[in-house]
Amino acid sequence: MEKILNVHIEKLPEGVYLATSENVPGLVAQGRTVQETIEIARDVARKLLEAQQEKNPASQLVPVNESFDYPLIIGA
Repeated sequence: MEKILNVHIEKLPEGVYLATSENVPGLVAQGRTVQETIEIARDVARKLLEAQQEKNPASQLVPVNESFDYPLIIGA
């Protein structure tokens, strides 16, 4: 089952992007592009959630519904 995870992404002064999440403590991902940062964050979140699931099976993430909003980022 897919679930929605809110991720905060910011561009650092060094020119790289940093992703964190209030939903998954410990999630920190850094990449050269937004796309790369999202991909790394997805992998890190998956691993953290698997480890968390072993300790506490109750998930705090919202399941993906039939309809939801997604911010589409388009490069110039």
